[in-house]
Amino acid sequence: MSRNFELLSQVGKMRDVVQTSEAPLAPILEETGDEPVVLTATLSVPGAVRDEIVKLVRNLFFAPGDNAPRRVVFTGTESGTGCSWICAHTAEILASQVHGSVCLVDCSMRAPSLHQRFDVPNQLGLADALSDPGPLRPYLQRLSRSNLWLLSAGSAQDGQPTLINSESMRARLAELYAQFDYVLMDVAALNSCNDGIALGSSADGVVLVVRANASRREIARKALEELQAANVPALGVVLNQRTFPIPPAIYKFF
Repeated sequence: MSRNFELLSQVGKMRDVVQTSEAPLAPILEETGDEPVVLTATLSVPGAVRDEIVKLVRNLFFAPGDNAPRRVVFTGTESGTGCSWICAHTAEILASQVHGSVCLVDCSMRAPSLHQRFDVPNQLGLADALSDPGPLRPYLQRLSRSNLWLLSAGSAQDGQPTLINSESMRARLAELYAQFDYVLMDVAALNSCNDGIALGSSADGVVLVVRANASRREIARKALEELQAANVPALGVVLNQRTFPIPPAIYKFF
């Protein structure tokens, strides 16, 4: 099954996704002392899939004026939607398109996975930082680009996921928002806990990930209603793992 996906707008009272030009975004070049080079991405994806992620990044983060979100929660309607995959790739593509710093945060302490996707250790991370009043920097890991960082889930123990709603978490979020230009949080599915709503209330909004031909419409509708009831902005819905019954090129004629 292919990993095609699209960002759907105007679901219920969701904010419209801003339409941008089709011109490709040029990658940011990094200075090495001799001449600029483009760093190689850690997460390898086919070109067509990368193009779709670039569109997602454009629609989310390149709105005109000062309205573009910078602190975004990614969560699924249920487990198995590919939310972590979407969040990780979005962060890496975003870091390649902006000069600002990007931090990817694994808030899914029950089933952390971002460290595995980037092949980095998870001995220290968010769970450890929430129990330590010291500086946050030792818990951050630099990834494929100098402006891309990961705060992994860390050594979570039973009961520690409740720290998501703690004063310590709010303090750490304030640090992340102050230190990084963009913060993307991967959060457990909404049907398993209310972490997405709790974190979304302090962010610019939530991106909901659903799985094509698998996620049930009523579950997605309930998730959107829960966000609306909590006054958490829904920035968009990503339809992940969409497959085409006919060759994708044919769709261009319609």
